[in-house]
Amino acid sequence: MNVDVNIVQEENSDELYEKKTFTVDKGQEPLRIDKWIQNHIEGATRNKVQQGIDAGFLTVNGKIVKSNYRIKPGDDIVLMTFINPDYTILKAEELPLNIVYEDEDVLVLNKQPNMVVHPGVGNFSGTLLNGVFHHLLQQDPNIDEETLPRFGLVHRIDKNTTGLIVLAKNAMAAAHLSKQFFNHTVQRKYVAVVWGNVVEDKGTINAHIARHQQFRKMFAAYPEGEIGKHAITHYSVIERLNYVTVVECVLETGRTHQIRVHMKHLGHTLFNDWEYGGEKILKGTIYTKYKQFVENCFDLCPRCALHAKTLGFIHPRTEELITFNSELPNDMQQMIDKWRGYTKNHKPEEES
Repeated sequence: MNVDVNIVQEENSDELYEKKTFTVDKGQEPLRIDKWIQNHIEGATRNKVQQGIDAGFLTVNGKIVKSNYRIKPGDDIVLMTFINPDYTILKAEELPLNIVYEDEDVLVLNKQPNMVVHPGVGNFSGTLLNGVFHHLLQQDPNIDEETLPRFGLVHRIDKNTTGLIVLAKNAMAAAHLSKQFFNHTVQRKYVAVVWGNVVEDKGTINAHIARHQQFRKMFAAYPEGEIGKHAITHYSVIERLNYVTVVECVLETGRTHQIRVHMKHLGHTLFNDWEYGGEKILKGTIYTKYKQFVENCFDLCPRCALHAKTLGFIHPRTEELITFNSELPNDMQQMIDKWRGYTKNHKPEEES
């Protein structure tokens, strides 16, 4: 029996849920929705399907249903499914976590640099999720290690990006948050330091993003829109510092490396972003003193200069908008201060 299936997701996203839509065949006999889904999703168990339905991950004709709902020909089914990152069994580790907010449903953290969000190849320990697992075990020793990554992680930020990230503490919260991320209604503002003087005070970058066709660990912008996924970044200048600019970036979509790729596409690679060439001196003078100054800035902020400053979302239980802000981490702040000092004493036209 044929089923129309549309999967709306690709790997180049920092959001960890995909949306699958089904249209039930005209010849379909009445069947419980949980059994029908189990038959059409590879590897799905009856228990997991029922958990997802109870949590609101599934709708039929736009409405949430129960597991005993019997499907009918022509039913439109929408299912949010978890994209399982490449990690092994999660292990709890006592790690320093900067918890900004916590209640029975959500956990908001301010991630430090050089911390991977979830375990994967080469990073099986020391991840944010390992630390969160240990933290939650202190509250509930019976928590299932398979439940946390499935219902906890709804988005991620890069290893060397600092700032705010939210995790769900139960299935209901995960369903609610994942839909917000998928529908791009979550408020996310980042602060970045980029090479060069950004000409316009504000603007919008609209360019598809996909894996780089030659270097598979990198991503690239494709403005024609024939390759990759739709991506939009709004930017505004916060401060101009001669050969670098401090900018605020607001994400309208959430693709992997989106700000890094979009700003490079604009001609302003992020400062000290070694994956995209920002660890080289891309703007400035030929003088030795200037080169030494930049090297000192690299030492102060030995990573991509990007911080997830603001995060706002509708709380899954209260249905109220809650917003969080975090200060710039010391490494970025000290580097910016150093550029401010340089700018006071040097004008670009004097050394160009």
